[in-house]
Amino acid sequence: MNEQAKTPGALVKTMLMHRRLIYTLTKREVISRYRGSMLGLLWSFFTPVLMLVVYTFVFSVVFQAKWSEGQTSKSAFALVLFSGLIIFNLFAECINKAPGTIIANANYVKKVIFPLEILTWVNMGAALFHFFISCVVWLVFYVIEVGIPHLTLLLLPLVLIPLILLTMGLSWFLAALGVYIRDVSQLVGIITMVLMFLSPIFFPTSALPASIRSWLLLNPLAHFIEQARAVMYWGTIPDMGSWLIGFVISIVIAWAGFYFFQKTRKGFADVI
Repeated sequence: MNEQAKTPGALVKTMLMHRRLIYTLTKREVISRYRGSMLGLLWSFFTPVLMLVVYTFVFSVVFQAKWSEGQTSKSAFALVLFSGLIIFNLFAECINKAPGTIIANANYVKKVIFPLEILTWVNMGAALFHFFISCVVWLVFYVIEVGIPHLTLLLLPLVLIPLILLTMGLSWFLAALGVYIRDVSQLVGIITMVLMFLSPIFFPTSALPASIRSWLLLNPLAHFIEQARAVMYWGTIPDMGSWLIGFVISIVIAWAGFYFFQKTRKGFADVI
């Protein structure tokens, strides 16, 4: 690989140049996951529906939980919770698969002309497919239980851009590291589970003491979950200053991960 292939421009160029291949591999990845099952792709719809129903029953019927004072809808807690969970699932699906991505596609490693760096985009594409299905389920449930959604929902893609960049940077780093250190996949699974409970998914940030709240905000997922929840459920526009800071940081992390992947990929064939 030449030095040009590691630049930020190469990151964008690679994605655009191989967009059709990324789409084809993503489609194959999604279909192969459900191939052989009786319901096929319907499982991608059935799973979030079941999750939302369970959350609604547990939190609104069993615990009678309310996210904030003044909520009248019994299913409000489940809707708020699920809006945060689908953001976390998008991140976790990519990160958990990243360490084993190159190993699982070892047949591509020795093909000189194959762009290995796009394999993490394939993981992201599959995760975005499941994210979209979960959003549709959430939206249908919201319309039934609450009514017409806020127009701020249209800003959700804007919230996702920094999250996708951050996730891709970490995925490239973990995909390369996972080739040389096989224990990474086990460690990542534990870390993502811990992150789920340390993120404001099951509780509002305001419920924490001020001294702990500042530490929680060091978790980058907390920032994205709060922003997504704001546009999806609360109908408020995210603070553009914090969004811009997150966007710049995500760009840096994405390029750093891409650089590390391109720098270390020359040894993949020797290890695998």
